[in-house]
Amino acid sequence: MTRSGELFATLPSGIDICHETFGSPDDPAVLLIMGLGGPMGWWSVPFCEQLADRGFFVIRYDNRDTGRSTKLRQYPVRRKDVLKALTGLPGARFKPPYTISDMGDDAIGLLDHLGIDRAHLVGVSMGGMIAQTIAIEHPTRALSLTSIMSTTGRRTVGFQHPKILPVMMSKAGPTREAYVQRSVKGSKLIGSPAFPTDDEAARERAGETYDRGWTASGVSRQMLAVLTQPNRTAALARLDLPALVIHGLSDLLVHRSGGKATADAIPGAEHLEIAGMAHDLPAQLYPTFIDGIVRTAARARDTSQR
Repeated sequence: MTRSGELFATLPSGIDICHETFGSPDDPAVLLIMGLGGPMGWWSVPFCEQLADRGFFVIRYDNRDTGRSTKLRQYPVRRKDVLKALTGLPGARFKPPYTISDMGDDAIGLLDHLGIDRAHLVGVSMGGMIAQTIAIEHPTRALSLTSIMSTTGRRTVGFQHPKILPVMMSKAGPTREAYVQRSVKGSKLIGSPAFPTDDEAARERAGETYDRGWTASGVSRQMLAVLTQPNRTAALARLDLPALVIHGLSDLLVHRSGGKATADAIPGAEHLEIAGMAHDLPAQLYPTFIDGIVRTAARARDTSQR
């Protein structure tokens, strides 16, 4: 298994994107796009290696404002603005520092840097929103789309359970340990009840996330991009590519209605709902996720050969 180690791509926008690849560049590319506040390490090394072993050139990367990619600290975000956008209070209409489309452009810039014309897109949560947006705005660059525990941008679907809002809006604290403790608590709240993650593994992931450059302001900027995203339903209906939509039936962060709305919108999309799965990527489900990605990619190959 060939693993590149961490590399950097400087995009025309001036954004630096930290990324890593697995497998042979001669194989079809799979671009893994992570969710809110998550660095590329949330796509675990075993997941990437198992996917590469199925015949893909796997790319994982840090979105802007996460990990070792560029932090846009020149755009401060007020806590009350995030709260207004989250709750839909009056005065919530404002221009965010950047949009989901901007984050999609980062992904396209990374593909350009790597010399890749087209890729299979796999996104989780916010990453699913980014992947959907790439497929809509850059249709010639997308071979297939796998959207996991995500939604269409329509506010009446994919909503959060009220009990998780206090944790979402709570401060992480001033120290590494405070962040780790809050992260582990949050993981327990949104994690899959039927596929639990070991506490020590959750602590290690939280520590790595903090050490690689976690910033509260970066998460806030990403959150504003999510909360101000457009409703993509009509645009999704115009897509012409194989698509798989995966969602857990126990998801408290993005209600299963978000996945259903996404699958209903995309012509011919496969809709896979998983009992006992919530808002994480438990190792117990790696075979299910990877089989789905491979199955969807095969549909793209079948279509191109007609």
